[in-house]
Amino acid sequence: MSIGAFRHAVLFQSPGAPVPTTDGGFTLTWTDLSPAMWQVSIEPATAKDLERVAAGTVISQATHIVTGRFHPGVTTQTRMVFNGRTFSITGVSNLQERGIFMELTAVEVVA
Repeated sequence: MSIGAFRHAVLFQSPGAPVPTTDGGFTLTWTDLSPAMWQVSIEPATAKDLERVAAGTVISQATHIVTGRFHPGVTTQTRMVFNGRTFSITGVSNLQERGIFMELTAVEVVA
């Protein structure tokens, strides 16, 4: 993978502590990871991609495949924000288990 392939600047956030609301419920806050901004490549997921990424498992849905340099803070609890669009991370793969590159499966959150 060439560094030039990572042309999308995204913001990674993790869930923070729940904040009580006036009606007795809770609101989830989001905290930026450190570093929060990350260069990645975002591609629409094809059936072939999903078969390769999730061999032997079942993925209920994934709309995008995200690749980039490894970020140790990214988990399936993390969300990604790109150009006002929000993505929920559904899968994280540390490619070759070397901590150099990662591949994520993500679902775009439609409000």
